[in-house]
Amino acid sequence: MAKPMVTIKVSHIDTPADLQEAFKIREVVYIDEQKINREDEFDEFEDSAHHFLATADGVPAGTCRWRLTDEGYKLERFATLPEFRKKGVGGQLMEAMLDHIADFKASKADKLYLNAQVTAMPLYYKYGFKEEGQRFLECGIEHQKMSRKLA
Repeated sequence: MAKPMVTIKVSHIDTPADLQEAFKIREVVYIDEQKINREDEFDEFEDSAHHFLATADGVPAGTCRWRLTDEGYKLERFATLPEFRKKGVGGQLMEAMLDHIADFKASKADKLYLNAQVTAMPLYYKYGFKEEGQRFLECGIEHQKMSRKLA
């Protein structure tokens, strides 16, 4: 029997309630599952970053954010709840974020970059990201910086 398809919707967060849903997802994925310290997960950029929330059939499923830095557009905090992994949530988050950045007119930055957990690198390769530099540990988890030009 085929698994039923889920309807994934991604929106740019513009309400405190949606931001709290995103934070709950990050808490489950990063703090509970990956054992990252709360102080490392939630930082001083929460108010200045552009956050996104993905829902699957109306249920909060994933989140991510981006922010502008001196180096370019930094994509961060991709998190999908375990029960929604391998259903296209990460790809839909990436596409929504890339569309949002393309419409962002306040900067001349032309670089997209992120610090990918090594296990998530296949997703970023699909969107043209290439490895940059050496792998490193962040919060005890192996990461790889990846980047690409803004199309």
